[in-house]
Amino acid sequence: MDINTKVLKKNAFRVTKERGKTAVRIRVPGGHIKAEYFTLLQKISEEYGNGTIHITTRQGFEIPGIDMKNISLINELIQPVIEGLEINQSNVNGGYPASGTRNVCACIGNRVCPFANYDTTAFAKKIEKAIFPNDYHVKIALTGCPNDCIKARMHDFGIVGMTEPQYDRYRCIGCKSCVNNCRIRSADALSFENFKVVRDGSKCIGCGECVGKCPAGAWTRSGKKYYKLLIMGRTGKKDPRIGREFIRWIDDEDSIIRIILNTYDYIENYMDKNAPGGKEHVGYIVDRTGYQEFRKWALKDVKLNPEAEIKEHINW
Repeated sequence: MDINTKVLKKNAFRVTKERGKTAVRIRVPGGHIKAEYFTLLQKISEEYGNGTIHITTRQGFEIPGIDMKNISLINELIQPVIEGLEINQSNVNGGYPASGTRNVCACIGNRVCPFANYDTTAFAKKIEKAIFPNDYHVKIALTGCPNDCIKARMHDFGIVGMTEPQYDRYRCIGCKSCVNNCRIRSADALSFENFKVVRDGSKCIGCGECVGKCPAGAWTRSGKKYYKLLIMGRTGKKDPRIGREFIRWIDDEDSIIRIILNTYDYIENYMDKNAPGGKEHVGYIVDRTGYQEFRKWALKDVKLNPEAEIKEHINW
């Protein structure tokens, strides 16, 4: 068979070790999918693949063992999944229009988890609509609280949910449950003075642990949602590292999306076109150009709320 592997990979199919066989990648923004689609994926796997489905580290699926001559047919078959998950598509029944930007992954969020400070799935889908399709390999992860179950610090962008806990001193019974829990499990931002709790805003990481531990309802989450934006974490062969805090106490989802889109412009401007495959990981571009240049591009036309704190310098 005469196969253009660049076209194949851009269509979200994988080149595999088995000659003439491929694997289709299924995007699942936010890691949330209706159970009804599993029947279709099972059918594709059993009738056209090798009967297995691989759950990827990015919360998507890969169906291996597909004959390359069936790529067009598979694109038609997965159309209900693409439409059901509202994936941007330029050609109906043509499958995925890009394989670049990795599946936007997320923890289960506040639809289910009592620790989460926001709806991670809804935000992930909002980001998906803004950034996909795109050919740059940018990794984005969302986590509902600083517990960071999704390992947001290992991604190019990690979005951590925060809350500014609200304290009603008249409801407080002085049990110190919040103080002890914050000291042991969080940032040691609470103290007990004159029979009431005092929160040190400079230490508070906005986790909301105090809210869940108070038996009297003296602590509540703030009506406004806040986020911490982490940047340029990565694994891989060359200089793996933990992402660092870029902005915290940012309150606007659209501003975060604008920062991500600005980063795509930054990549386009500075990417080394001679890099292998014509692609260069954004973290290496930041290493080369410096944090200040990235910051200038990322914050272009972004209006931040007064509470937002931006890092002046980041050294990895």
